[in-house]
Amino acid sequence: MPPSTPEPSPAPANPSALKQLKIDRGTLKPGKKKRWGRWAVVVLIIIGGAGIALKPSKIEVQATSVVTSYPSQQYAQLTASGYVVAQRRAAVASKATGRLVQLNVREGSQVKEGDLLAKLDASDVNASIAQAQAGIKQAEAGVAQANVELINAEADLKRAQGLKAQGFVSIQALDTATTRVNSARAAVVSAKAAVAVARAQLKVQQVNQDFTDIRAPFDGVVLVKNANVGDIITPFSSAANTQGAVVTMADMSTLEVEADVSESNLSKARIGQPVEITLDALPDSRFRGSVVGIVPTVDRAKATVMTKIRFEKLDPRILPEMSAKVTILSQVATDADQKPVLALNPKAVVEREGKKIVFRIKDDTVEAVVVQTGRKIGDNLEVSGAVKSGDKLVLSPPDKLAAGTKIAVAAK
Repeated sequence: MPPSTPEPSPAPANPSALKQLKIDRGTLKPGKKKRWGRWAVVVLIIIGGAGIALKPSKIEVQATSVVTSYPSQQYAQLTASGYVVAQRRAAVASKATGRLVQLNVREGSQVKEGDLLAKLDASDVNASIAQAQAGIKQAEAGVAQANVELINAEADLKRAQGLKAQGFVSIQALDTATTRVNSARAAVVSAKAAVAVARAQLKVQQVNQDFTDIRAPFDGVVLVKNANVGDIITPFSSAANTQGAVVTMADMSTLEVEADVSESNLSKARIGQPVEITLDALPDSRFRGSVVGIVPTVDRAKATVMTKIRFEKLDPRILPEMSAKVTILSQVATDADQKPVLALNPKAVVEREGKKIVFRIKDDTVEAVVVQTGRKIGDNLEVSGAVKSGDKLVLSPPDKLAAGTKIAVAAK
């Protein structure tokens, strides 16, 4: 019996083969996985749509503001702009030419008529005055000498007349004595005229000396200092490095507003009409005034007529050349009319449950505020209550708008 052959042992397992035998669960039922993905997307869309549908929508509204207004605006007839101008103003200079040696004022100095503002170098004028005074003395000495000559000539004539009566002198001698007297008298007249000329020369030099003293022509305030000590003052010359006026001053009691009124609106302006004046430099102040003059000519370039408005009461804060706006009124504004009040567009006010309310915008919602309305001021309406200037309000609120409603302000 042949010997039995031993059975071969099983070959070791191949790792790659084992991997191929592993169950890949991801590959099972691919159609089912795709169906689940589609359902998940559908569910998300449904949830998102429900969220959008349930989210409260914003109401689009227009906005307006609470403003500060003045009741006097209800009387406005027309408005114009202009500047404050001093009707009495002068560039103070001198007829003399010379170096400025003294300046007694500065910008803002209050001066009275006749006050010494500045002095020019007067050394040459003083020398001319001394010369004129010497000329007067010389001329007066000539008069004295001529008088002595006249006295002597008259004495000789009297003696010659006596001798002629006695027959001791000829007629020719008497004529000579008479001629001498007449010449002496003419010399006296000439000497006195020379004195008058010398005195006139002195007066001229004294006037020239006065020109070196620059004085205030009226009561006022110095606005501009045009020169400094050491400058050459030459009012009638345009030479380089020279000055004409020393200072510019104005009478502040003559301040008026010169406003340009369109010629198409000129019929609304008349002398004596009340005016309200506002200044850009003093925006919170209102000044009463009246029309005092309308210049009888039209500016062809601007088609305007200059109208002059006088302040009813001047304020120390009002200065020349301030920019001004004037409102010509149909009647005089009272003190109460010139006090600021709150106003708004009438379309912002609605009536709910018997109360007048406005909807104030706060972030992206609104709140209802009860207000009380008053006078009509121009296009606005006077209002009072729990509102303040600058508050943003809903313009023409829709009926469905209520406190707490989400809103979106429409772009203008």
